[in-house]
Amino acid sequence: MLIRKPGHVPPPSEITPETVWQSRREWLARAGLAAAAVGLPGWATRQAFAQDAAPLPGQPSPQFSVMDKQTPFKDVTTYNNYYEFGVDKGDPAKYAEKLQTRPWTVTVEGEVQRPQTFDIDALLKLAPLEDRVYRLRCVEGWSMVIPWVGYPLSALLKQVEPTGNAKFVEFTTVVQRENMPGVRYPVLQWPYIEALRLDEAMHPLSLLVFGLYGKVLPNQNGAPLRLAVPWKYGFKSAKSLVRIRLLERQPSSSWMQAAANEYGFYANVNPDVPHPRWSQATERRIGEDGLFTPKRKTLMFNGYADQVASLYQGMDLKANY
Repeated sequence: MLIRKPGHVPPPSEITPETVWQSRREWLARAGLAAAAVGLPGWATRQAFAQDAAPLPGQPSPQFSVMDKQTPFKDVTTYNNYYEFGVDKGDPAKYAEKLQTRPWTVTVEGEVQRPQTFDIDALLKLAPLEDRVYRLRCVEGWSMVIPWVGYPLSALLKQVEPTGNAKFVEFTTVVQRENMPGVRYPVLQWPYIEALRLDEAMHPLSLLVFGLYGKVLPNQNGAPLRLAVPWKYGFKSAKSLVRIRLLERQPSSSWMQAAANEYGFYANVNPDVPHPRWSQATERRIGEDGLFTPKRKTLMFNGYADQVASLYQGMDLKANY
């Protein structure tokens, strides 16, 4: 699908349909974001930064992996949404090199019997790492297939023993103002916050991710740890986690605070429920054969309906978008 010259990062208009990226940009402009004027590392430096990551092998997990053709490593690591580093798809690869990922701790607290703060190295050893190939579907209408390395989020949550009052799990991401040019502008309220229902977080598909393509997670992809919740739009899979809170009442996520009519709490991939400004019925798979490759149909729950549809039995999925 991508047509690139060597060393060239294509603008959103070359990959995402114009109606999508233009309307998204207009919304962001209204939110008051100005372009981040910071130094631009060389492309070769950025590529080495991603390619030379330390190996992080996991055990194959065919039960939880899809057989779709995987998106090339280069596309996975250079075409990202991580607004703390800027709103252009290439900004995270340009600027995330400065993100400090050591030392790193994650605090797990709230409605738990054993609140704890975990060092990243302790988290890496908490459960066996698995290789899982997941689809990722962005709310903007594009998708990827990524081989993540991690283990079920439930393994961490069980360590803190949720109380009977715990119904929701809130995730808070890091803010490093000196290293994140995007947080200087009011695109969203920082830090970035996302949340799941507890049963969603405990589902075996919900993955705590430490790597991709058998390597340590690159900064631009959410190092040193992030979520992967494959049946939901990508913004639900929060990056660079520093705090997890278990709560009795549903929290408000960052995108809900910014535009609740467009980005709901559930954000399940649903081809039958359009975004207010574009259809969700089809998607463009990044890295496929060329710019004019036909779009593919979007699958309900991103193709994971057999595993997760029971979580929403009896719910109106249009009202609970």
